[in-house]
Amino acid sequence: MPTWQNFEPFIVSGLALGGVYALSGVGLIVLYRATGVLYLAFGAVGALGALIAWSLATVSTPGWLTWLACIAAAAAVTLGYGLLFGPALARRDPLVKAVATIGLTLILYGVMDLLWTTSGGQARSLTLPTDNYTFTIGQIQVTWTQVIALGAGVVLTVGTAAFLHYTKIGTAMRAMANDRDITATLGVPVRKVEAAAWLGCGVLSGIAGLLLADLVALDATTLTFLVISSLAAVLVARLRSIPVTFAAAIVVGLVHDLLTPIVALSNYRDMTPFVIAAIGLLVLSRHQVIATSREEA
Repeated sequence: MPTWQNFEPFIVSGLALGGVYALSGVGLIVLYRATGVLYLAFGAVGALGALIAWSLATVSTPGWLTWLACIAAAAAVTLGYGLLFGPALARRDPLVKAVATIGLTLILYGVMDLLWTTSGGQARSLTLPTDNYTFTIGQIQVTWTQVIALGAGVVLTVGTAAFLHYTKIGTAMRAMANDRDITATLGVPVRKVEAAAWLGCGVLSGIAGLLLADLVALDATTLTFLVISSLAAVLVARLRSIPVTFAAAIVVGLVHDLLTPIVALSNYRDMTPFVIAAIGLLVLSRHQVIATSREEA
């Protein structure tokens, strides 16, 4: 069994990953509440943006411009998809909406495999300058990239919750989550609100792709399917609660990385999101059943 010192570095990396999963989960929830679409292409869009940033970096493009290109590309793809297919999906079943975004995922994955093939290719890396600035907590070395990843999750969680409760657009998004037709009859510009949700989700996808390319790896497959970890947090929150999404995302990131030094379990750490989502849904369902039984009694 590893000692406590073996676990300490993975606490930091787990918190950083959890922060990125949290901001990803926030993006998924905001879009779902406004449009009813579970955006399963979130990871693929972020991966596309990260690979575009890497390509620009290889031709000596200034760092800040490559980061903006990553976020802009992810936002453009997401907004374009929302404007093109959003109206047609608005009245379809949730399953149809989710499958439609899986189609976008497969298309983007094919494009990335064609343009940035990995067979016999060079190893790619996208590092942020904040990796060069470190400090220590006890015996743990922490990079500012890890601090930014966790901080972004916290700030966006708090900021999004405030946005949904205290702004006109946020109120409209919450109203659309309850009944889109009634919201439209009240004079709310439904299409504009939906476009804002698609754009915001795309921006968060680009930020997540940029951070994960640095923290994990710049690989299309890895980044595309890391959305599963964020999706697990969102499912635990029942696609409603932003604070629960944040807490679940932190747990997913921590448990995933803390299994790394345990040799017997390290090969199973990718199962973490599924296990936590299953446990969370079972516990929440049990509490809901108990609460319903008490009300009926």
